[in-house]
Parts: sequence; C-alpha cells; structure tokens
Amino acid sequence: MRLKEEQINRLAEKVLADLAAAGLIELKRERGAALAAIKAAIADDIRGEEALEKDAEKLLDQTLAAMGSGTAIDRQRMLRMIKEKLAKDRKIVL
Repeated sequence: MRLKEEQINRLAEKVLADLAAAGLIELKRERGAALAAIKAAIADDIRGEEALEKDAEKLLDQTLAAMGSGTAIDRQRMLRMIKEKLAKDRKIVL
C-alpha cells in the first residue's frame, strides 16, 4: 500500500494522539521527536511491504516460467499465496 507523505503524517498524528489519550504512553521529550519516530516506523513498514511485493512478483514469474506456458494458474491467487508465505517467513504482518 503506497501512502502519500500527508497521509503518513495524519496517521502518525492519530496514533500518537490515541496512545496519549489512552494513557499508554507518556512523552518524556518533545512531541515532535515521538511523531518523527512514528512516521519513520510507518515508512519502514511500507518499504518492507513494497519489497515483499516485488519479491513475490519475481518468485511468481520464476515459478510460472519453470512450469511452462500450458499451465492454467490463477495468477492473483498464486501471488497472494506467495506473499503470505514470504510474509510469514519474514515475520511481516500484512
């Protein structure tokens, strides 16, 4: 999922506000530092998902090439299965 910078900012603001409102965090430094850390975590997660998607596409293409062109495969279903397996191996939550 690709998010725009503004969407990441709003998401980070919401996460920080909700955590503070629930009493789950207490800011020991300025709010900006916590917000920057949350934004970085969201961006890292998005990059991880994008890398997973690319790897799954590559693996699917290799698998389909090895199977030959005569095989009738639901490409989307196979891609989803590969992504789920890679995510599990890499301990990524989709």
